[in-house]
Amino acid sequence: MPSELAKNYCTYAPADPLHAPYHNREYGFPVAEDHALFERLVLEINQAGLSWGLMLKKRAAFNAAFAGFDVATVAHYGARDKARLLKDAGIIRNRLKIEAAIENAKRIEAIRERDGSFADWIANRHPLRKEDWVKLFKKTFVFTGGEIVGEFLMSIGYLPGAHSADCPVGRKLQRHRPKPPWLRAAPDGGWK
Repeated sequence: MPSELAKNYCTYAPADPLHAPYHNREYGFPVAEDHALFERLVLEINQAGLSWGLMLKKRAAFNAAFAGFDVATVAHYGARDKARLLKDAGIIRNRLKIEAAIENAKRIEAIRERDGSFADWIANRHPLRKEDWVKLFKKTFVFTGGEIVGEFLMSIGYLPGAHSADCPVGRKLQRHRPKPPWLRAAPDGGWK
């Protein structure tokens, strides 16, 4: 059952010019491209302690700062790149979050060598309970607590709760092809 937070987001986001495009076309929809998954992970990490609206406002700057979220490029960022990012007013200039993005890119590169892609690594572990996802992410990545992991997986369709059952986008996801992974794994096929 979607959380009260999802119900609130589904109530105000469709009328908000900043949130509507994300809510209506991205949030909870399946994501299969590694750069898009990496972007979502970096944004969720950077959102910690801040608002999602701020991440949406800074999304283009993050995209530019992190080379279009090209995992291989970011994995090779060095001291000069870290210094550049710490001076970039367009993004969140938090040293720990910047270092987490670079370190997680390195870890995704290792995953891609073993599993083919970050998307395959996630798909091959589904379905898991949220608690098990959190343990897996904490073991595999840095700066990935329960809220970050939960929101990341919800945003890419691996956990339920992105939309309330009465949200038109939530109903659209019921018919979406491919279905979000959590709906494919739901014994009752999702919401009724």
